[in-house]
Amino acid sequence: MPCHHNLEAYLHEYIDGAGLAKEPKALLFQTYSRATGRLTSNPLPQANAYAMIRRRTKAIGIMTRVGNHTFRATGITAYLKNGGTLERAAQMANHASTRTTQLYDRRSEEVTLNEVERVMI
Repeated sequence: MPCHHNLEAYLHEYIDGAGLAKEPKALLFQTYSRATGRLTSNPLPQANAYAMIRRRTKAIGIMTRVGNHTFRATGITAYLKNGGTLERAAQMANHASTRTTQLYDRRSEEVTLNEVERVMI
């Protein structure tokens, strides 16, 4: 499946910077050794990825719990907001059912200024 051109650029930059271009069979996401300052060839556990995301979001002042699936939901929601179909979103997310994809659709959670302005004090 093709990827967004921005993602493609980020991935190439990461792969080149991490020295993975010379090793096409290397894991994309690996653990990092503080002792050597290099990737270890060991797979990055999901819990470590989640902890890394939490550290970075907290460092920039985001206190909402953000995790790996937050990005999935953001991508699916953005795609649907821009006119994409639920069926194609399910295909891109590799979901067997559109019911699963609907769990990631956050469009109904948006509160617009018009909605806020309905509050009369």
